[in-house]
Amino acid sequence: MNATDIRALAANVLAGIAPEADLASVGEHEDLREALDLDSMDFLNFIIGLSQGSGVNIPESDYPKLFTLAGMHGYLSRQGSSA
Repeated sequence: MNATDIRALAANVLAGIAPEADLASVGEHEDLREALDLDSMDFLNFIIGLSQGSGVNIPESDYPKLFTLAGMHGYLSRQGSSA
């Protein structure tokens, strides 16, 4: 997956969790939880959606790597290419 695919996946997953969230307004290094006002359950559902949509297993210990768009791009790109 490239950065465009990952951002589209993230936007699609967010639409089902927090339809009012505007991913376009979030900076690459900004904490998604704070920027989009996601509570812990929203973020968990977001991670589950990313995992299902990308086919990448994301263990709980790796959740902090996905707090930002930059982290998400790096993580899913690396994990997706090794899967």
